[in-house]
Amino acid sequence: MDILVVGGGGREHAIIKKLRENKSVDRIYALPGNGGIAKDAECFPVKATDIDGIVAFAKKYRPDYAVVAPDDPLVMGCVDALTNIGIPCFGPEAKAAIIEGSKVFAKNLMKKYGIPTARYATFDDMQDALYYLESAPIPTVIKADGLALGKGVIIAETRAEAKNAVTMMMQDHKFGKSGDKIVIEEFLEGPEVSVLSFTDGKTIVPMISSMDHKRAGDGDTGLNTGGMGTVAPNPYYTDEIAARCMEEIFLPTVRAMNEEGRTFKGCLYFGLMITKDGPKVIEYNCRFGDPETQVVLPLLETDLLTVMQAVTEERLADVEVSWSDGCACCVVAASEGYPVSYEKGYEITIPDEVWPYVYIAGAEDEDGRLLTSGGRVLGVTAVMPTLAEAIEASYGMLDEIDFANKYYRVDIGQRALRALR
Repeated sequence: MDILVVGGGGREHAIIKKLRENKSVDRIYALPGNGGIAKDAECFPVKATDIDGIVAFAKKYRPDYAVVAPDDPLVMGCVDALTNIGIPCFGPEAKAAIIEGSKVFAKNLMKKYGIPTARYATFDDMQDALYYLESAPIPTVIKADGLALGKGVIIAETRAEAKNAVTMMMQDHKFGKSGDKIVIEEFLEGPEVSVLSFTDGKTIVPMISSMDHKRAGDGDTGLNTGGMGTVAPNPYYTDEIAARCMEEIFLPTVRAMNEEGRTFKGCLYFGLMITKDGPKVIEYNCRFGDPETQVVLPLLETDLLTVMQAVTEERLADVEVSWSDGCACCVVAASEGYPVSYEKGYEITIPDEVWPYVYIAGAEDEDGRLLTSGGRVLGVTAVMPTLAEAIEASYGMLDEIDFANKYYRVDIGQRALRALR
């Protein structure tokens, strides 16, 4: 069986390595992949946003199945395009991917169907937004409506910061057309939890919860990044909270999308805040998170391809999805200076015994040498019986990997350990 995977980061590498466990998989094509993914799949230089190029590739190579992983191609209709030429896909159609593609849509959906989230207001006029901020509670959260590489959310601690954020998005077009509309919402407090889920539009199966570490510096300081590490499961996500989320958030969201004629099939990501009033939705994503995928999939015991195909064929209820009782920790190694500016082109050395636990995010192959080519370079994931052991093992393997300007946080998982005490 030949599989096409659209995307080229650490998340896609994790998906590809997991798909490789299925003995029926012969070839995996990655578009565009990266220098590290090339060790586990055949990479072709077709951008994930080049829908026409992806379709042309699929017509030529005729894969049996496709997995569209990143948000941009999903929102742009990559699944629709591949389905139209007879390639079954894992991932939502464009009309369902809007749940991430438009924060205004997502907030209005939650309001309409009574799904708990932060209070909010939406704006397409900058002066109206600035006037609203004159009396809005501070701190507040400013969100660009569209996709912005995970950087379109600003927590404003002062009224001046909030106004600057609005101006930057709506007047300076920092995020292009994504900032033509914005959401200004209530600042929520409490532990954050990421819950990815499989859903075929009828059944929803939550995956193991995880805890992301977004800030660049230790102690959650510095700028926001794409994620500097993750642990799973998240100790704040108790059985009681999970039950509430299923009844108040997960099932209502699936039903709401069906009611809107936007049935969601694929991986639906719930970014949650556990507030004093209970769990609330911070954001939806229409795909696997990065780097949450790198800790969640290693804990999956059921074959991933089997689950994905069940989602596509709307028979998820017939598949028993089981998980390891262990814990996972992924530590991300980045280039010094990320997420602002950094040098690249440095050779990466990874011992053979460590390679199975490494997911490459930003590297290219040059004559057999693996060179850094991005801000986040790689992640190392360890699965162990306890979280403390997983953290220790992940850092131990990371110490064996070398490249110039290597930078990583030294406190991944420490907040979770404190919660367990």
